[in-house]
Order: sequence, then structure tokens, then C-alpha cells
Amino acid sequence: MFIGHFAVGFAAKRVAPRASLGVLMAAPTLLDLLWPIFLALGWEQVRIDPGNTAVSPLDFVSYPISHSLLTACGWGALFALVYWLMTHYGRGAAVIALGVVSHWVLDFVTHRPDMPLYPGGSRVGLGLWNSIAGTLAVELAMYALGVWLYVSMTHARDRTGRLSLLAFLAVSLLLYMGAMFGGPPPNTRTLMMSAFTGWLVPFWAWWFDRHREVRAV
Repeated sequence: MFIGHFAVGFAAKRVAPRASLGVLMAAPTLLDLLWPIFLALGWEQVRIDPGNTAVSPLDFVSYPISHSLLTACGWGALFALVYWLMTHYGRGAAVIALGVVSHWVLDFVTHRPDMPLYPGGSRVGLGLWNSIAGTLAVELAMYALGVWLYVSMTHARDRTGRLSLLAFLAVSLLLYMGAMFGGPPPNTRTLMMSAFTGWLVPFWAWWFDRHREVRAV
């Protein structure tokens, strides 16, 4: 559900307009940014399993550090604390904490029961990914709403602020459709390396957000 997480980042600008979109986008994607690091370290495991769900060919064997509810709350508190110490923007810190935890909530909706409540604990999930049509309807609607909230809240100061946002939207939708209808990754190493590219997202969002202005606070 990566565009669902992007939708949360875009929508968060309406609630915390003084925060950079880069940080607001990093919050709901943080768990997926940490995940390939823990895969590389061998602390978490994933398996390519075509047909695991209608949408995703991945069997998340173990990811209690990055994706359990308890650790998500911990990562959110830590991220928010660091942000508050650097900016003293309390509303932004609160939105960041909620943004991090929102990742678990959205994954709980989409995943089959593989989302741990805490390391070693029960796993839950509602399984929206068992329906391609349902997944497309929910995630695209979320993305459209999040983008609309961001665009209605900001306006481009220059050409970069307009074109770089459009490029971000186009690339993210193309990647989403590729993930939905393309084949599974050939192996877990390729999957892990592609997951590291997610670190580009908050920097890209930070860049075009610097070229846009908030309409009203």
C-alpha cells in the first residue's frame, strides 16, 4: 500500500503546515524504510511466494522489529522526539508520531494476518490484498484525496514546484501499477535492493515542497 502511505504524508501537510513534506512523507513510510535495513542485517525475513495474496507475491516471514504494532509506536515516538528537539514544533511532532503508526494500521487493513502486535506475538490482518479491485478502489481513492489536500493547501512558487510534483505523482502511479500487475521479483536480494530506493521518496518530497508555499496557516 505504498501510495496509501504517500496519501497520509500528503494529507498531513494540511494538519502540520509548518513541517516539511519530506518529514511528513518519511513518517508514514518509515517502517518500509527500516525494513530493507533489517533484511540486509538478517534480522527479518521475507519469501517470494506468488499467489500469497491476489496483490502481493510476498510472504512476510518475520518482521517484528520494523512492522509490529508495539515497535511502530516506539519508532513513532522516537521520530517525533527527534523532530521536536530539532524544531520545537509540537503539532508537527504529534503528526509525525501518528503518521508512523498509521503505517501499521493501513498494513493491517491490506495484509493477510501477518502483522505482529508485538515481537513474537499474535499476527493480524484484514486481507484487503485478497481483492485486486478492492485494493485499487481504496488505495487510489486515498491517494487522490491526499494529493488534493496537499495541492489545495499549497501552491507552486516556481516551475520546479509544479513540475517536480507532477513528476512525483506520475512516477509513483507508474510504480504502483507495475507492482500491482507486474511479475514478482526474481529473488529476495532484488526485492531488498529495490526497497532501498524508497529512501529517495522523502528527499524528493522535501525538494518539491521547498518550491511550494502554504496558502493559509
